[in-house]
Amino acid sequence: MHIIILLLGLLALTIGPGLWVKAVIARYSHPANRYAHSGGEFARQLLNTLELRHIKTEQTDLGDHYDPLDKVVRLSEKNFNGHSLAAITIAAHEVGHAIQDATGFKPLKWRTRLVQWVRPIEKIGAGVLMVAPFTAVLTRVPAIGLIMLLGGFLTLGSGIAVHCLTLPTEFDASFRRALPLLSSKKLLHQGDEAGARTLLTAAALTYVAGSLSSLLNVARWWAILRR
Repeated sequence: MHIIILLLGLLALTIGPGLWVKAVIARYSHPANRYAHSGGEFARQLLNTLELRHIKTEQTDLGDHYDPLDKVVRLSEKNFNGHSLAAITIAAHEVGHAIQDATGFKPLKWRTRLVQWVRPIEKIGAGVLMVAPFTAVLTRVPAIGLIMLLGGFLTLGSGIAVHCLTLPTEFDASFRRALPLLSSKKLLHQGDEAGARTLLTAAALTYVAGSLSSLLNVARWWAILRR
């Protein structure tokens, strides 16, 4: 019963931030022609102004992000071609990550290294969790199953570690890089700074939902294996 309550609570915490983020982005996606430049053009302009001309800008179907390995700011179609406050602000947030990369921001470096090996390990962890109870039964050595179970939880939990390291990176990109940049250069229309701040908070909180989702995944496996 306690596990069910925990799962339901984590599910609510996981879904809640995501719904709020979508509502915020939808709100500030109108009017669609708020700015003369598109998000892609705005990102390129900021990068050039900051002497980061070597960093590319691209449209992507994989969501807005900065790739520190390929040195490219990637924006979704609606933000790359959009002229709304949401498109401009999200572009600035991703440029914030490019600034972090250029200045050697350590949490970004650590996250980049961690992500490279965590993703395949998470898949292995899920497989280990599936095999663990059967191994214990077939070998009749409970300790083997326990070791495999522990290994599985550790590998799935590594996803939580990535998200926890991501949070300071995202808040730094939003509030120490993007927002001061937008304010100091007076790039926003009058009255838009409050909306930009809300959008930047939303951009950072998308990873809170991701972290909670990883935690929910671990709790879900625990509930399954207890049956």
